[in-house]
Amino acid sequence: MAQYDVIIIGGGPGGYVCAIRCAQLGLKTACVEGRDTLGGTCLNVGCIPSKALLHATHQLHEARHNFARMGLKGKTPGVDWKQMLAFKDEVIGQNTKGIEYLFKKNKIDWLKGWGTIPAPGRVRVGEEEHGARNIVIATGSEPATLPGVEVDEKTVVTSTGALELSKIPKRMIVIGAGVIGLELGSVYNRLGTEVTVIEYLDTITPGMDGEVQKTFQRILRKQGIKFVMGAAVQGCSVAKGKASVTWKLRKNDSEHTQEADCVLVATGRKPFTDGLGLDALGIKMTERGQIAIDAGWQTSVPGIFAIGDAVPGPMLAHKAEEEGIAVAERIAGRHGHVNYGVIPGVIYTAPEVASVGETEESLKAQGRAYKTGKFMFMGNGRAKASLASEGFVKILADRETDRILGAHLIGPAAGEMIHEICVAMEFGAAAEDLALTCHAHPTFSEAVREAALACGDGAIHS
Repeated sequence: MAQYDVIIIGGGPGGYVCAIRCAQLGLKTACVEGRDTLGGTCLNVGCIPSKALLHATHQLHEARHNFARMGLKGKTPGVDWKQMLAFKDEVIGQNTKGIEYLFKKNKIDWLKGWGTIPAPGRVRVGEEEHGARNIVIATGSEPATLPGVEVDEKTVVTSTGALELSKIPKRMIVIGAGVIGLELGSVYNRLGTEVTVIEYLDTITPGMDGEVQKTFQRILRKQGIKFVMGAAVQGCSVAKGKASVTWKLRKNDSEHTQEADCVLVATGRKPFTDGLGLDALGIKMTERGQIAIDAGWQTSVPGIFAIGDAVPGPMLAHKAEEEGIAVAERIAGRHGHVNYGVIPGVIYTAPEVASVGETEESLKAQGRAYKTGKFMFMGNGRAKASLASEGFVKILADRETDRILGAHLIGPAAGEMIHEICVAMEFGAAAEDLALTCHAHPTFSEAVREAALACGDGAIHS
């Protein structure tokens, strides 16, 4: 039986990053992964392929709507769907092969197959058992199901099926107005699909800053996406390649039905822990089916850790990566730490949406005194030159100390600009610190500085 210092179960962002860091710290490391490729959901059927399609369709949108205005003449490009999917697959291949290379470089053993934990300190993969002083569960998540809606990944699909449809649907219903539903809804909307989003709540992107929610939904509506809010889906039937979705409006219990060529179920994700043998081990779980952990990511069984989507917290690849590094540090006898108050979230639509820290709603609920600095992208020269002046940057700061408490962006390159604010928050910076920092002109990032200035005496360009 092979002996390791650490065996990580799961080769997604949390698992493979944890494995690499363990190897860097001198630990004999193995990673269990049952897919044919490393990278987990994120690289294979999630973050990376969806960004490839978002990028491709954004270029299509620019060509159809903005090229002529900029003096770019020529035939408007059409869509070769098979080639677009091939481009997506090429991007997946480049990334997954890159992880495989990193495993070889760091001398990490890839144990191919699905893992189970028959006892503490042991991992079984297929017919073979391996010993480990430490085990890290990084098995990720899977799409959450919805009662009355049966997924076949052809007509009724999850995000996985939506990334490989045989043809572009004429009409699509998206169940759920969260990140996944809006990103993939945007992809097909740009491809000419009539997209209708059905959401149980009265607002999109639950938990996001209220002002951003309203602005975001208004922009998406202007782009052509339709919304049915406050609607409880009752069921979905499929006949002759068409799907019919029935829902009730919560405000009056009225029932409605709509037909579509494709239904995307985007109602969130749930931890994937099947087959690990957690019950037999006596590992404690939360009420939401997550693995319960202590402050050091250790489960109720000593020597077994858990990270990423399988444990409480936001289901974000970068959160899993941070936890993977922190656990590796702990196992190696160092001090691993994750600042959960400074984990950004990004929606990769156009415009992008990004946030970090507190929202106005959360601060009001806590009774905390705060101030707001806001700057509209319509006052940013680079944004106007790029025909991308919708949206704003909003910074929330403590009213007394001026310390940055949170930030919310909707606009061009929001997913890149948020990190400047993350770094500032990590170092306990005040809004004035950002305001006094010289920003290159003309850049989108000047909007961040202007919002910081607005927390004080006022922005310059508004």
